[in-house]
Amino acid sequence: MTHASVHNEILDTLAASAMPVNSLQQQALQEFIRLGLPGPKNEEYKHTPISRVLEKSINPSLPFQSEGKVPDEKLWKLNSIPAYQVVFLNGKFVAKQSQLPQGIDIIPMHTARDLQVVSDHLGKYADFKSDSFTAWNTAAWTDGIFINIPEDYTVDTPIILYYLHDATAGQVKSITRNLIIAGKNSKVTIVEKWFTQGSDAVISNTVSEILLREKTSVNHVVVQTDDSNHIQYLHNQFWQEAESLLNSYVITLSGMFIRNNTRVALDGACESHLYGLYLLKDNAFTDNHTVVDHRKPNAFSNELYKGVLDGKSNGVFNGKIYVRQGAQKTNAFQSNRNLLLSDQAVAHTKPQLEIWADDVKCSHGCTVGQLDEDALFYLRARGIDKETAKAMLLYAFAAEVIETLPHDGIKNFLDTLIRDRLHNSF
Repeated sequence: MTHASVHNEILDTLAASAMPVNSLQQQALQEFIRLGLPGPKNEEYKHTPISRVLEKSINPSLPFQSEGKVPDEKLWKLNSIPAYQVVFLNGKFVAKQSQLPQGIDIIPMHTARDLQVVSDHLGKYADFKSDSFTAWNTAAWTDGIFINIPEDYTVDTPIILYYLHDATAGQVKSITRNLIIAGKNSKVTIVEKWFTQGSDAVISNTVSEILLREKTSVNHVVVQTDDSNHIQYLHNQFWQEAESLLNSYVITLSGMFIRNNTRVALDGACESHLYGLYLLKDNAFTDNHTVVDHRKPNAFSNELYKGVLDGKSNGVFNGKIYVRQGAQKTNAFQSNRNLLLSDQAVAHTKPQLEIWADDVKCSHGCTVGQLDEDALFYLRARGIDKETAKAMLLYAFAAEVIETLPHDGIKNFLDTLIRDRLHNSF
């Protein structure tokens, strides 16, 4: 799938749309034409050969399957977590499978796009002028969800966004766009999860803009466990106002090729926590790019990403912290730690700080190493077999990422997933 074929695909999507093409989509299309698909000379995609993977995996001469059948709920639904659910199939909202809460607006984007509040915010936070995949999404999204939480409202149960793909009858493309506005002094927990049925190629491009008004609390959890032939681009852009609190978790336990962009703009004296965990084996590839942008004084951010890599897997972490000139009294911390279990596994890590203020506390660091042989010997000496001892050490390393998760049900679910993954696959 070359730049020309993606360009044609965007034009076909716009031509087939029942909705008129607006100025935002026109701007995004022009930016995509200017940017093109990123190659190895693009610094932001230096270790991420996504264009080559698209060209190899997606056949532009074959049509994409827009229709499909919703897989059996037993395969994808998180029954252990009581939750509201928003279901997409091949990028389109499925009303029959969705269970929506009362008291807040949850509207499919193909319907909500004409609302004034949506036009006021859509495309204002996720920068489509610097990333071609965000430009592609902005130009040619087909559906998504608009969530508008009123002031002083607590959503008492998590909202889970399920992205389902039916690739049993051909390759699938899903371009999904979400806009979430959490009103002043509101609280919500949102989970994103993917599941693919079938063995044909899937390309998904999901962009979410999430606005946290004053004194708002948002827990946002990404769960990536899709083992299929899935090429995934995910961009979550958070924008925080004063006294808001964000807890972001990106948990990647399996997947073929994943690019995660997590960007946070702290536009007030607010607090942000970013956590990530990637457990990779075989030929899996995951790239986590994070940007924490301190725009105003007296904000706090803390970031911890950890990776365990085995086989011929490849993990990338690129984390940037910006402290703008007026953002005095900023506290910002970043850490990336990796364990390599194989001589053929590769970890690329690049923490970065750019500071234009002089009264700040900032630090960053990264490590790449192997399991502690002394700790492994200690456990073996006490009668624990090698595989169990290894799994125990890996779990101790990984569990730190989720131990702060405020929702017990989601934390217990992830804890079980991580334990099973480490015991059975590493």
